[in-house]
Amino acid sequence: MRCITIRQPWATLIAIGAKRLETRSWRTNYRGELGIHAGKHMDRKACETEPIRSLLLAHGYSSTEQLPVGAIVAVCRLNDCLSVLSNNGETAWLGGGERQLEAVGQEYRFGDFAPGRYAWELAELRPLLEPIPALGKQGLWNWDS
Repeated sequence: MRCITIRQPWATLIAIGAKRLETRSWRTNYRGELGIHAGKHMDRKACETEPIRSLLLAHGYSSTEQLPVGAIVAVCRLNDCLSVLSNNGETAWLGGGERQLEAVGQEYRFGDFAPGRYAWELAELRPLLEPIPALGKQGLWNWDS
């Protein structure tokens, strides 16, 4: 399975279904099953900001120590990789081929939608009941069970 390592709390936000667009500085042509790996680094300041703090609390994470690290926390489908075309500070417009999408509200606040970046559209999310310990890597990497 192909995987991507994502810093906490962003990996858990994906696992709980609160984040469907993962922004990156690079694009990928890969489409298909994708493991979401929570890296060992955590943005503790982000964990304390709203609405992240409330979303985590609503899903049983009352402290940053409860967030899984160094483990695959969810599996999804990488549906598309869209270019960030423009951004007005509240909404980002994404496009690829004939397809266009807007990132607004919470989704917008959970990513870096600067023009020239890419938004990876995640679908068919399946959080894992038990995280699978794994060493993460940069870029897309293969995990073999």
